[in-house]
Amino acid sequence: MAFDSQRSEIAQFPGARTSESSIGVQDQLHKSYSTQALLTAFFAMFCVVGIALWGLPFYYDFMVQQFGWTRGQVTSGNALGKLLVGPVFGFLAGWFVDRFGPRRLLIAGILMAGAAVAGLGSISTLPWLYFFYSLNALAFVCGGPLPCQVLISRWFLSGRGKAMGVAYLGIGFGGAAAPWISTFLVRQFGWQVALRMLGGLILLVALPFALMVKEAPTEDGAPADTSADVKRAFKTMPFALLVLGSMCSIAAVSGTQQNLKLFLSLDRHYTQGEAARIISLVLVFSIVGRVLMGWLADRFSKKYIMLLIYLLVVVGIPFIFLARQSLVIAAAAALFGIGLGGDYLILPLMTAEIFGLNILGRLMGVVLTAGGVAEAVSPWLIGRLRDATGSYVEGCLLLIGLALLGVGAVLALPKHEKAA
Repeated sequence: MAFDSQRSEIAQFPGARTSESSIGVQDQLHKSYSTQALLTAFFAMFCVVGIALWGLPFYYDFMVQQFGWTRGQVTSGNALGKLLVGPVFGFLAGWFVDRFGPRRLLIAGILMAGAAVAGLGSISTLPWLYFFYSLNALAFVCGGPLPCQVLISRWFLSGRGKAMGVAYLGIGFGGAAAPWISTFLVRQFGWQVALRMLGGLILLVALPFALMVKEAPTEDGAPADTSADVKRAFKTMPFALLVLGSMCSIAAVSGTQQNLKLFLSLDRHYTQGEAARIISLVLVFSIVGRVLMGWLADRFSKKYIMLLIYLLVVVGIPFIFLARQSLVIAAAAALFGIGLGGDYLILPLMTAEIFGLNILGRLMGVVLTAGGVAEAVSPWLIGRLRDATGSYVEGCLLLIGLALLGVGAVLALPKHEKAA
């Protein structure tokens, strides 16, 4: 999307003229709308990913203790939801975003996220856990990274990495705030009421921004037929490597993060406050990772920034699960958090660099769908291994192996090459 085409489209708004004297007004409008898009993406990720995804594992141990469920069962809700919803709706969401823009999808996703989190506060049986986690998975597809990535990529040409990093700060801030908000609400009202209140908070914070944001103008005023480009991209080795690398790294990240509260609370016997501090440390440093990796991605090869991110995940995992000293665990949580912060951020930047913007929505729909499957299966598998063996050691080794496989896929990616 060229900036000149944005100017011509913006010039159609009341009060704007195509003369030279109106350029300043058009620039101001573009800046205003792009800032609005950035805020929308930030608060959507704050709520739909930071709270509704990364915040929910805080409640797993309450479900284990109150309902007698196993670790495998409480993590299976996320797994089943992602496996049922992701493969079907991920492809449709990518097509929808490319064809109609991300705004309407964002609104629907935020509404579903609020309903899903609030609904989890009313469950007492596994079928309802699966239902609301399926709704939450659909909310993630519609209101999470996919529409936000396309929204930012279309509004920002220069400084796209930095803008994406700022938008992705929402996940870090939301994820870091969720344990502390939850700790306070649980103490005051109990864990089930706390979840209902979190659902309401999602709607209160994110929905107004999604309702006000504007779609970025397209280059020709109407979407072009890029089906052939999409088909060619699907057949390339770089796309296969992107899918494989992202699946492996996301599996390592989610398998660790989704089991972290269970591990700290039930295996290491941390208090709720101590566990919240470690979880928040991961997510606070994910904020650092998003800012740092977004800044680096605008200045250096995105392939090497992606490699750095994946290596940080590899280094952090064994020390989180195997170390005994609190300072070592805290340091590992910080390193892991930086890697977690950059993991999702780098994917759309790398994909756009290799394949361009016109088909980004559909490609990211496939990449994120594949990542969603990995994100679903990995926490459940690690939980089942813990139930079967009585330890997280085997699960830790599996997570390290997955993370290393992701590193290998990134090493094979091209550098500054158009693959389709």
